[in-house]
Amino acid sequence: MEMAFKTNIKHFFKLKLPIFAIVFLTLFVTSYSFSFASDYVLPYPSSMPGSKFYTLHRLFEKFENYWYFGNFAKFHYDLKYSDRYLVEAKTLFEYRQYLLANDSLDKSNLYFFKAKQSLIDAKNNNKDISEKQGIFKNASLKHIEILSAIRLMVPSEFEWQPEKEKSTKIYIQKKIDESVRMREL
Repeated sequence: MEMAFKTNIKHFFKLKLPIFAIVFLTLFVTSYSFSFASDYVLPYPSSMPGSKFYTLHRLFEKFENYWYFGNFAKFHYDLKYSDRYLVEAKTLFEYRQYLLANDSLDKSNLYFFKAKQSLIDAKNNNKDISEKQGIFKNASLKHIEILSAIRLMVPSEFEWQPEKEKSTKIYIQKKIDESVRMREL
């Protein structure tokens, strides 16, 4: 019985090991190539509107604005907050909080515009912006990818009716299309 078991194991390793090795290497190589498919990673969403800490984050954001000076530092600051508000908008759109999501998308657009302007200012000051342009291009492509995914899951327009106030009509897909156009280089 023991001899038969050893023979079966030898037979298994003789036949199955090469197949296992090929499958393992194939999975390893393909996972390696996919892990670097996206060079740009968006941040994890931090506090959201309505949270106790959201106001603190907004206050910290305002103070942090004064800490970053110079074209490249402003570029990184603006791009960081453009990413943050885009992720916030995506999360809010997923939870059908369209009015808040629209505001977050506006903030993301504003910071994205400022990041672009910081690069233009740096170029006008004869600074080498080639590395930053690469970062900006990758960020732009990632933003467009996220915005395109959002566009597929939201209605074209939404009417928000608060209590005892006038309703607000939000043209969501139009806003998303404007955001995409802004990010196209």
